[in-house]
Amino acid sequence: MYRTILDYIRRNRLFSPGDRVIVALSGGADSVCLLVVLNELKEVLGLELKAVHVHHGLRGKEADRDSDYAGKLSETLGVPFACVRVDAALYAREHGMSVEEAGRHLRYQIFEKELLGFSGTKIAVAHHRDDQAETILYNLFRGTGLKGLGGMRPVRDKIVRPLLSVGREEILAYLAEKGISYCEDSTNAQTDYVRNRIRSRILPEIREQVNRRAGENILHAGEMAAQADAYLEKQAEGILKAWGVRETDEAGIITARGVDAKALLAEDDIIKNYVIRIMIRTVNESMKDITMTHVESAAALLFGSSGRQVDLPCGLIAVRIFDDLWIKRKKQEGSVDKGKAVFLPELDFKIFPYKKGQEIPKNGYTKWFDYDKIKCALSVRYRKTGDYMTLAGGGRKTVKEFMIHEKIPREEREKIPLVADGSHVLWVIGYRISEYYKITDDTRTVIQMQLDGGKNNG
Repeated sequence: MYRTILDYIRRNRLFSPGDRVIVALSGGADSVCLLVVLNELKEVLGLELKAVHVHHGLRGKEADRDSDYAGKLSETLGVPFACVRVDAALYAREHGMSVEEAGRHLRYQIFEKELLGFSGTKIAVAHHRDDQAETILYNLFRGTGLKGLGGMRPVRDKIVRPLLSVGREEILAYLAEKGISYCEDSTNAQTDYVRNRIRSRILPEIREQVNRRAGENILHAGEMAAQADAYLEKQAEGILKAWGVRETDEAGIITARGVDAKALLAEDDIIKNYVIRIMIRTVNESMKDITMTHVESAAALLFGSSGRQVDLPCGLIAVRIFDDLWIKRKKQEGSVDKGKAVFLPELDFKIFPYKKGQEIPKNGYTKWFDYDKIKCALSVRYRKTGDYMTLAGGGRKTVKEFMIHEKIPREEREKIPLVADGSHVLWVIGYRISEYYKITDDTRTVIQMQLDGGKNNG
């Protein structure tokens, strides 16, 4: 088993030489095996270890026994040790969650804190192959996409799972061979928790009555789902790179994300859903409480008219604004051009055929645009949420991002007029025009716009 785990660690690049690793040590067989194996491998891999035990304030003397054992084992192995006590039941009541969920939340909070104090780089947890099968089934029964069917990843941010390549029987055999004891958590035998029922009832029955290798087959299907998920994520990111726009705050944090609705409609449904999921995850920084129903509700706006919107969890909305579908926070809803004390300029419009080689005006108050590319009735107005411009090379940038980049003072941004084709801006008057509408050799018809009859220089 030692070689299996080492190969898995190297294949998935779980560690780098010099890593300082917090090892989650409950005192149960899995975490004891994790600590013992990593302690054996620390010279080979160049690791520094610290064991951390979380006492949840539950199970009375049994929990005290686990804490004592975890401390003694760490001392025997020569590994630094910390025990942190919490009140999981109180935390669950205060935050309206189950005790199981509260315990998990508190554990990872503590691991992160201990990581910081240890100047650590990784948190190693003891999930193994059988836990992976349980996780995949749990996600399937609860309702999930390919990401959930892919189960736990070997690496997620700072968290690593070195034991995913071995099962419970191998772990117990390894500890027996080494003569190493461990603690039994009595709650693992209870069927109050869904995962315990999957572990103690559902999986054994599947193995007995359907296929003895059901666990292996579940894991294989999970790995295929994970690979498919990674591929679809990559495809969706490509679409957002080509057709997406975003809003950011002064600190550069993304506060809204949009995509060209027509471009997205041309994609298969699964790609549409992946694009929308990425948009939600980017704005919200989490997919917690987001289900496929929410994603599909947002996707339905692609077929609707401008102005339609649906509410999403976490204070988000999906909204159709002219040619784009946006994910943003409710507080950002609506126009950003309220309360202006300035008046819009007058523009003279003239339409005429374009002859190749004609000289295009170079002054700041007269602009030519390709008339045939305009889709909607043009409007002269101030900026709104969702406004964007096309850059050289086909990229897109929101008007807000453009104004930030140009270092236009915030108090002045709402006073700058623009010409827009829906949410696609042709001209930020006084600054620049969109690449998309520029005159090219393929232009047949020109629309000329002249600011205040040419009296002002823009």
